[in-house]
Amino acid sequence: MKKILYLMLLVPSILAGCREQKPRKTISLNGIWQIDEGTMSKVPDTFTHNVPVPGLVSLAEPPFVNPGPKVAGRRSLDQTDSLREAFWYFRTFEISGSIPPVALLKVSKAMFGTNVILNGKELGEHLPCFSPGYFNVKDALKRGENRLLIRVGSSRNSVPPSIPDGFDFEKDRYIPGIFDNVQLILAGSPFISSVQAAPDINRQQVHVQARLVNKSRGENTDVTFTVSEYRSGSESGKAVKTVELPSADGDEVTVDVDIPLKNCRLWSPEDPFLYKLTVTTPGDEYSTRFGMREFRLDTVAGMTMLNGKPYFMRGSNITLYRFFEDSTCKDLPWDSAWVRALHKSFRNFHWNGLRYCIGIAPDQWYDIADEEGIMIQNEFPVWYGGKGWCVWPPELKAAELEKEYAEWMKDQWNHPSIVIWDASNETVSNDGKTEEVAEAVRRVRGLDLSHRPWDNSYSDIREPGDVMELHPYHFQDPKFRLMDLATADTNPGGPPDEKRYMKIVNEYGWLWLNRDGTPTTLTKDLYVNLLGKASTTEQRRHTYATFLAAETEFWRCRRKCSAVLHFTALGYTRSDGQTSDHFTDVANLVYEPEFMKYMPDAFSPAGLMLDEWGEEIKTGSLHRYKVIAINDLETEWKGKMYLRIWEGDKILAEKSMDVLIPPYGQSRESFTLASPVNPGIYSVAATLERSNEKPLRSIREIPFR
Repeated sequence: MKKILYLMLLVPSILAGCREQKPRKTISLNGIWQIDEGTMSKVPDTFTHNVPVPGLVSLAEPPFVNPGPKVAGRRSLDQTDSLREAFWYFRTFEISGSIPPVALLKVSKAMFGTNVILNGKELGEHLPCFSPGYFNVKDALKRGENRLLIRVGSSRNSVPPSIPDGFDFEKDRYIPGIFDNVQLILAGSPFISSVQAAPDINRQQVHVQARLVNKSRGENTDVTFTVSEYRSGSESGKAVKTVELPSADGDEVTVDVDIPLKNCRLWSPEDPFLYKLTVTTPGDEYSTRFGMREFRLDTVAGMTMLNGKPYFMRGSNITLYRFFEDSTCKDLPWDSAWVRALHKSFRNFHWNGLRYCIGIAPDQWYDIADEEGIMIQNEFPVWYGGKGWCVWPPELKAAELEKEYAEWMKDQWNHPSIVIWDASNETVSNDGKTEEVAEAVRRVRGLDLSHRPWDNSYSDIREPGDVMELHPYHFQDPKFRLMDLATADTNPGGPPDEKRYMKIVNEYGWLWLNRDGTPTTLTKDLYVNLLGKASTTEQRRHTYATFLAAETEFWRCRRKCSAVLHFTALGYTRSDGQTSDHFTDVANLVYEPEFMKYMPDAFSPAGLMLDEWGEEIKTGSLHRYKVIAINDLETEWKGKMYLRIWEGDKILAEKSMDVLIPPYGQSRESFTLASPVNPGIYSVAATLERSNEKPLRSIREIPFR
């Protein structure tokens, strides 16, 4: 809260900058707002609470009674708040100088539905909750003090069923609020309504498409495009194009230009290099960042390609909207230092990719992913499952999805971190309704000049080169044991035509424990099966970490999919929750120690899998152990491979060999070792070792009888 109050103190100086004659002024209205509850139609008489923007109404001081109350039935599409209909936000701000031809208020994201009143004039509403709303404030804005009201609905039922509302039947609470930036945009003519930067790495140039809106008489005007290195400011390329503006006020013209870049440097997770693009007209100036990167799926080679080279995604999921209802959430998602530290912490596990699952994150999350080098599968919050789960709302049509997908893409398409557009989660054919999603994707995919692939959950309606998400949850069967992986299908499933679609495993595990080590509602029977009714927290945490590491090795080393993303890196913990993450202290980003012990090796770029799964081995015999080593990197890996049998800290048997793992390839080896003489459970470990590096391990706990 102290940080937000400090930002609020800066606002007067920011507004004073309006006196400077610049082509565009973007004024942040983030900070502390006043807020109160009430009806959809009536503004409260008084405002008795304060709340940070961006944030949720649960951050208000003094707090409201039960904002976003617990739903009566999680699978019901109907959800209301019996205590109020809406929350009204209020603040004032000062404007000095004349009002320019273009004055827009941007509310980046708000739940549920946004209505704006400025100086007593109602400016309309924007019902979508996960894409920005733009409001024309020119006729209502004035010099001096301005009084701004923004209303958001108190529940999902505040928007009609024809609008996606973030339904997630594993959530208990849907807490409303303005959860992303609010900005005032002041500009002249011609106004730059959008800019898209599409990298062309083969020609070492960027294709720029800008859309200009004429707010004056039609005439020729020069548009300047300047590219500079984001950090150093050094100019990398420039172009000037003369454009004939349309004659009618409000008409739009599209301008395309190619800009060669000197010393072109590519963006990747290993080198997240960013450029700044500035587009200037006589009355406006717009800047955005981009990275020179190309992400595509090579269906011939069966590999994901980053910048023309094979690239394997390793990582996890962020279920941010579930975290919103977690008791530890507070203002963490809007604390840039915490969000950056969260993304940095993922490097402990060699993760280079995430799925922002069932929810579009606040803007700064993508800025940080750009800077930290994390590739994002960006998933729009549509999850209606299929038959037996819940029912697709019949009012939700392709036309609305098309509109919201287009708004979403336009707002985010310059982020190099976003490599996959994801239209829905686990939504299968339900009386043909998923065709609404497929049709919406068909209509909007051409808007993205970078031609990112799309994912549409389990639907088989997609284009060649798209991805197919797969969720092979072995342990969903509570009777499944690790040894069952020995005979499990190594193909994660999906459509038979593998030359058209790339398979990605972006959920697996089903071994969740709450942060206190207790099973979730989905895993209670599983842990009874694995450990018995009297298992301890330590036993469960050890089992979770070792089994998840083994299954990670299973999917990575089989090389049947080009992305392996486990579920989940950030979520909720509650006594009646279904899933959870791996923290013991979320605010300080402290991971559970067993997870920290085993998972970094399982996700290492050069890694291995001991192809033994816990079946009994006869004592006093010779046994052949198979090992698969993999290499995600473009340089070969050379070193030693060891196979050891341990009893506590004592090595009972050991063999080694020299091994070379080719770039992007595999190495399959085997060792024959004498088994222990005495019955018992022993640790068997395959290890990759070379000088000056930490050994990489694959460990199984195997009974010898």
